[in-house]
Amino acid sequence: MTAGLRQEDGFAGQADAVYESLVEAHRSLSDEESAALNARLVLILAHEVGDPAVLAQAIALARRSLRRHHPLP
Repeated sequence: MTAGLRQEDGFAGQADAVYESLVEAHRSLSDEESAALNARLVLILAHEVGDPAVLAQAIALARRSLRRHHPLP
């Protein structure tokens, strides 16, 4: 059976700390380095998830949320 995206707080109340660590990881990087870091992080986390159906759900959610905040042409 394929699992879906997590609905509960996967950070056990530490979401702000996780956000800060992501921001800190980008500090002093060029735009190119930041994009490369994001790409590597996405691939590492996709490997960790390991379920193509869950990844497809996550990609769809990310695209929907992008459209809400930055409408695509």
